[in-house]
Amino acid sequence: MSRLLLIRTSSMGDLVHTLPAVTDLSRRFPALAIDWLAEESFVDIAALHPAVDNVIPLAWRRWRRQLWSPATWRGLGALRHTLRQTHYDLVLDSQGLLKSVLFARWVPDTPLAGYDRSSIREPLASLFYDKTYSVSRSLSAVTRNRLLFGQAFGYQPDLDQCDFGVPAPAPGDLPTGQAVLLTATSRDSKLWPETHWMVLADRLHAERGWPVMLPWGNPAERARAERIAAGRPFARVAPRLTLKQAAALLGNAVAVVGVDTGLTHLANALPVPLVAIYTDTDPQLTGVIPTPRARNLGGIGQCPDVDAVWQALQECMA
Repeated sequence: MSRLLLIRTSSMGDLVHTLPAVTDLSRRFPALAIDWLAEESFVDIAALHPAVDNVIPLAWRRWRRQLWSPATWRGLGALRHTLRQTHYDLVLDSQGLLKSVLFARWVPDTPLAGYDRSSIREPLASLFYDKTYSVSRSLSAVTRNRLLFGQAFGYQPDLDQCDFGVPAPAPGDLPTGQAVLLTATSRDSKLWPETHWMVLADRLHAERGWPVMLPWGNPAERARAERIAAGRPFARVAPRLTLKQAAALLGNAVAVVGVDTGLTHLANALPVPLVAIYTDTDPQLTGVIPTPRARNLGGIGQCPDVDAVWQALQECMA
């Protein structure tokens, strides 16, 4: 086998959770060329891994809002042409959705592999695979991906070790030595109280002397960051960042604390002390991978206090 097309289009956290499987695969088959089909918003995540040769952008989130637009159909046609012009030995769909199967099937004369009916997010999608594999849905997303890749390529990953394979990006013009607080997430139930963030920021500066940086992604998130930073000259609201810039900021931070959001999972892939806070999701399934420098706190219906977060951060830095 010489070339693989990997289908994992979204979301940011899902792409990050796929990186350790790419590391496993590339170490066992270093000559294998890996192409990755990813949503255009997340191509920078896939491109972080040095074993990925080519990232093919998919604009489905944009196209589905304008499905009957001529520009959409031109984009779909161009993607279909791209997928048909390269010879692949296998297409591996770790997304497990009908939409991912649709794009995977545009690759001609190539076996398509993925999760079996009991393991997949949308069971109907498994009917379109040529090869299916059973992986328990009770496992974490990272472990599920690693086991799927291992079955598809005939090896057993070492689950006692986990390597995202991503080097820390160069900081460029971004500041280094910041404590980065990731306060924004996709729904309000996953937020940590703003007053907790304020107390934590004060403590980071008072006890460690660290400046604090607060990234954001939309106007509401920026307003939250501004409220937390208000009256704190050591705290800065970040400028709007690309994913590459966010990776550089996180990878060159002194520490990261974040809620359940894509950037928190991205920080998990980088060599930085990390505490991930969970208030409405199960870290056993969607948490960061625990390492000597990374911890999960909380869970469904829980709200860790500032002392617990501070203690976890000290342990990550020990």
